Amino acid sequence: MTERIKEYLEYLRSVRGVSPRTVDAYSRDLERFAQYCVNHTIPVEDASPYEVQSFIADLSAEGAAAVSINRALSSVRGFFRYLYRFKFRSDDPTADLRNLKSPKQLPTFLWEGEMAHFAELPDTAGILWPERDKALIMVMYSAGLRISEVANLKVQDLDRDLSSAWVLGKGDKERQVFFSDEGREALAQYLTSRAGRIHQDRATDRLFINRNGGALSVPGIRWIISKYAERSGLDKPIHPHSLRHSFATHLVNAGCDVRMVQELLGHASLSTTQRYTHVDMEGLKRIYKKAHPHGMRKGSIG
Repeated sequence: MTERIKEYLEYLRSVRGVSPRTVDAYSRDLERFAQYCVNHTIPVEDASPYEVQSFIADLSAEGAAAVSINRALSSVRGFFRYLYRFKFRSDDPTADLRNLKSPKQLPTFLWEGEMAHFAELPDTAGILWPERDKALIMVMYSAGLRISEVANLKVQDLDRDLSSAWVLGKGDKERQVFFSDEGREALAQYLTSRAGRIHQDRATDRLFINRNGGALSVPGIRWIISKYAERSGLDKPIHPHSLRHSFATHLVNAGCDVRMVQELLGHASLSTTQRYTHVDMEGLKRIYKKAHPHGMRKGSIG
């Protein structure tokens, strides 16, 4: 590692106040870049845009993930910006280099059958507080609520017939959400059970409470969902947001207009909602086989 790189890392620590963990990551990336330059007999501080690009190409050829390559590029870019800013060189060889596009991660969701199985677990698992947990799962799924919206939901936010509620979402935007018949039934059973757990000396107006009668926290909701996820037997990560993702995915797959889904989710941007336009590929295959004249092989059973 060159003295100039060491100076830059010290600048990050003492002047910029960058965390030790981040400085360590920069150090590893720059040490790798310095070694690349040594191997190609290039003075680190004099590297050209082509040579920086070649370093990035080598990382890609070695099978590094896009996120790792972009982090290394960010480290090298920061170093050369430092050199340029403090007049150690007259140009920045990374000025026109762009990060690699990372593959978009689709939200984790449950198919309809998986969701039905997960929603039944409070009835069969014999753990925690079945009435509350059933209502919690059904409210999150049938209304597509964020975990913070569920935690902040109050009893008085519910309509009298339990078919809908008003929630305060991101940016303090209020919206109306709706519950399925199964959700309404679960809520009615839970509210009866809830009444017996409320203590007058510490009564709360929050809809979902813990077993001691206090408001159920965001970490508490995560913990409850994790306990049922452990017992689900489903080979995929399940967390509270998975229920919101499932709500959106099922609506889109059923043909619901994306703009309507946007309103129900409380998304400010339509592009955020459009992540849910992935489709049930097995269902698509079945439609294809039935509709396309060459969709099925001869002798196959549809």
